[in-house]
Amino acid sequence: MGVQGTAATFNYKVVRQFSIMAVVWGIVGMLVGVIIAAQLLWPELNFDLPWFSYGRLRPLHTNAVIFAFGGSALFATSYYVVQRTCQVRLFAGPLAAFTFWGWQVVIVLAAITLPLGYTTGKEYAELEWPIDVLITLVWVSYAVVFFGTIVQRKTPHIYVANWFYGAFILTVAVLHLVNSAEIPVTMWKSYSAYAGVQDAMVQWWYGHNAVGFFLTAGFLGIMYYFVPKQAGRPVYSYRLSVVHFWALIFTYMWAGPHHLHYTALPDWTQSLGMVFSLILLAPSWGGMINGIMTLSGAWYKLREDPILKFLVVSLSFYGMSTFEGPMMSIKTVNALSHYTDWTVGHVHSGALGWVAFISIGSLYYLLPRMFGKTEMWSIRLITLHFWIATIGVVLYIASMWIAGVMQGLMWRAVNADGTLTYAFVESVKATYPFYAIRLLGGTLFFSGMLIMAWNVVKTVAGSKAVDAPIPAFNPAHA
Repeated sequence: MGVQGTAATFNYKVVRQFSIMAVVWGIVGMLVGVIIAAQLLWPELNFDLPWFSYGRLRPLHTNAVIFAFGGSALFATSYYVVQRTCQVRLFAGPLAAFTFWGWQVVIVLAAITLPLGYTTGKEYAELEWPIDVLITLVWVSYAVVFFGTIVQRKTPHIYVANWFYGAFILTVAVLHLVNSAEIPVTMWKSYSAYAGVQDAMVQWWYGHNAVGFFLTAGFLGIMYYFVPKQAGRPVYSYRLSVVHFWALIFTYMWAGPHHLHYTALPDWTQSLGMVFSLILLAPSWGGMINGIMTLSGAWYKLREDPILKFLVVSLSFYGMSTFEGPMMSIKTVNALSHYTDWTVGHVHSGALGWVAFISIGSLYYLLPRMFGKTEMWSIRLITLHFWIATIGVVLYIASMWIAGVMQGLMWRAVNADGTLTYAFVESVKATYPFYAIRLLGGTLFFSGMLIMAWNVVKTVAGSKAVDAPIPAFNPAHA
């Protein structure tokens, strides 16, 4: 239960640490994103330095945004939510502290090894085997802390947010262990345990479920706690949340093959991936509707509450991304969209519009409470952050949609005699203006993160860290 004398308070220390680091890593990850967006516009920004080249910074960017920023937000919120909804102190405090420091070491090692060119070549699983081992140790510890807290809960039921967090923790463990099975050759070089198309299949089973569980199930856990809290309303439909949970986790697992249309993967497997991706639309929108309808009777709050704006608009982006994804999995659409910037636009409508927005909203809720306050230093700055970030996302995804469709059409255009109408370089040239708009959108989003950091500094400055007392057990209170 924690150290003697502290059993009557929640363990907010680890939540505080992860919350602040989420903001820090958000800035780092998005700064690298702005740099690589500029490199695509002006290739000379590679400076002929191998470790500063696009090819090495791009995996650093994806890992920093997904695992450093998104991961820290998930650790922070899950540790907070599981304590509050179970009404007990976090299980195994020292282990929770290890998850924080271990995760930060993983991130720092990634930031060193990826620019140096140490990579497995597997998207979202680029880190080499020594770091994979450390990730496994951190993750097992995370599972012990999380499920240990649930086991010793005082509440009779397990709140729906914890179901999503639990599914995310268990599934990511399985994904990581299977996909990162590799044979070490040297300290920083290994070869995958699989070969050929099997390797591709395992990779995209992992890759799409990194999206499905790390970037969806985990953040739905955030939605199911923080949207009702900020709105001051109960979840719209408990029954829908149960259906949403089981339908989502069953279906997502099968969607990976849609990344491998028109490859050596057997046709039946591609079709199976497509069908499950299309089915996935239903539970995804069920979750979105459940989140947005939670505001029934409290719509007016959207006018004056910028935190709620972040949370609700994130759900709109979630709905849009989860409509776009199944559409892009249809083979005929995929023939146009695959390998183009449309995919990049789709990923960022999810990563910026859904993941970042809901993380930012939850952090604005969490951080003041970690320091004994009820709100951030400046509400006006949160509003400014919201509008800058929203304009940034819209510019980003709209430019990439247009660029992607244009690229797809240019690549498949043929003359009457069957020769290609455009050389590849012509499609690159035509994309330039859209790369400039994408850079502007990314810069705006990054500026929003700097505004957030300033607001966090002013909120935390001169404040004392507070661990809230655990209330006397009341089944109705969480």
